[in-house]
Amino acid sequence: MDLYQAIERRRTVRVFKKRATKGQIRRIILAGSKAPSGGNRQPWEFIVIDGPRIIGKLGELKYQLNRKFTPDDDETQKDVEERARKQKTGFRHAAVVAVCTKAKEAVDGWLAVENMSLAAVAEGLGSNIVSYWGPAKKKAEKILGIPAGFELTCVLKLGVPGEKPRLPERRPDWSWLHKNTF
Repeated sequence: MDLYQAIERRRTVRVFKKRATKGQIRRIILAGSKAPSGGNRQPWEFIVIDGPRIIGKLGELKYQLNRKFTPDDDETQKDVEERARKQKTGFRHAAVVAVCTKAKEAVDGWLAVENMSLAAVAEGLGSNIVSYWGPAKKKAEKILGIPAGFELTCVLKLGVPGEKPRLPERRPDWSWLHKNTF
């Protein structure tokens, strides 16, 4: 698959019908490890999570985090609750990989995540980036046993899509491109 095709086809998948295989996960992580990093420090570590109890804890943590959101103008609290519930059930049938970096080097971790997301497309898979913040991030780091000096960048879910992802709205008019100054 051509790189531009992978970029064009990459979508966030929230429902999976089958986990990525061990071989696919290994190739995807290898792609992540080849991302650029400042000073070529490669500050990342990857955790393949296959324990149902740990996956369940991460899903519950994301559910509790997202149900605290305030509804948008056209939403109700019930809509927020439903979206949060989907965050939890979205872990079902997904392979789960945590991406960690040395403290304060998260930018390099995000470069690895992008490589991994594109590699998932090349493998015929979908991906979903799960982020945690504030106290929930600290809880996720504790669940995953992340040592001092490292931090969780995100959790990446991988698998065979169980839904057709919706196309994101894009600004096709190039209004986001500037020359010399903003």
